[in-house]
Amino acid sequence: MQEFKLNNANGLRMIVSDYGGIVRELHAPDRNGEFADVVLGFDTMKEYGSDSPYFGALIGRYGNRIGKGTFSIDGTDYNLAINNGENHLHGGLVGFDKVLWDTQSIEGAGFTGIRMHRVSADGEEGYPGNLDVTITYKLTDDNEWIIDYEATTDKPTVVSLTQHTYFNLSGHASGSCLDHEAIINADHFTPVDESLIPIGTLELVEGTPFDFRERQPIGTRIDSGHDQMKRGGGYDHNFALNKSQSGALERAAFIIDPSSGRTLETLTTEPGAQFYSGNFLDGTAKGKGGAAYNRRSGFCVETQRFPDSPNQASFPSSRLNPGETYRSTTVYRFGVDS
Repeated sequence: MQEFKLNNANGLRMIVSDYGGIVRELHAPDRNGEFADVVLGFDTMKEYGSDSPYFGALIGRYGNRIGKGTFSIDGTDYNLAINNGENHLHGGLVGFDKVLWDTQSIEGAGFTGIRMHRVSADGEEGYPGNLDVTITYKLTDDNEWIIDYEATTDKPTVVSLTQHTYFNLSGHASGSCLDHEAIINADHFTPVDESLIPIGTLELVEGTPFDFRERQPIGTRIDSGHDQMKRGGGYDHNFALNKSQSGALERAAFIIDPSSGRTLETLTTEPGAQFYSGNFLDGTAKGKGGAAYNRRSGFCVETQRFPDSPNQASFPSSRLNPGETYRSTTVYRFGVDS
């Protein structure tokens, strides 16, 4: 197991493990130039085991949930590992977050980074096909953390790769993130049933707590009593992003912490983004320096194909065939609001 230190010309720095592609630290400046570690995590890699809520981790083969852990391709049924009630979540019992990656340092004009590779064997966690995966992290002098995903397969399969870092722009140990303010570039979201599986429709955000088309504090409507908020315990929903064209690298979300001035803009080629407000954190996970990560002390913006897409014909396809290449890019851009 190895750790890699990425730095840019402006002082931003990351520490990343080849276990699960886990981002253990990410230090960014506030409006006064003071740096803080803005990602939740643990002091030792041993703690990133079965009880970790995916802090900082790569997620695959399929990010988010697949209903009842089953799907069909060309008349063949596949049964996946069940690890979230009756559903499959984030790749199963041993997903991409719990394996070692063959990792190399890379660098180029204006960036340092790592390239991670592994082959997920046919049948791993129930998925068909040998999936050959390469994922690149770059930390650029433009204060961007760029993630490029690529995958090929030798059998028809489904793929949705993402990253599950929890951010708190005040600093990882600063408590609630509900005073952070968010913009999410989406007119629709995908409502879910009681087990958080999408019901297969798109719902307008207008008139609901999911309307972040204009800047709003995360906490303003989180306990509004809206049925979908009750089901998720807060925000734990996929937003159908507004796109000028399919696959364009465009803004998904913009988050600002008014107290520190730190900002985080997320851009992606993906059609969806799961906005998660850390509702299932309960303080039992003792983080870096002994920090208690209580409920809603971090947020995630997980770029993705829609949850349960393999079972939802109306959703953007997550199918990957032999001879095709899955490609996806997400950018987390750090800034400061004065």
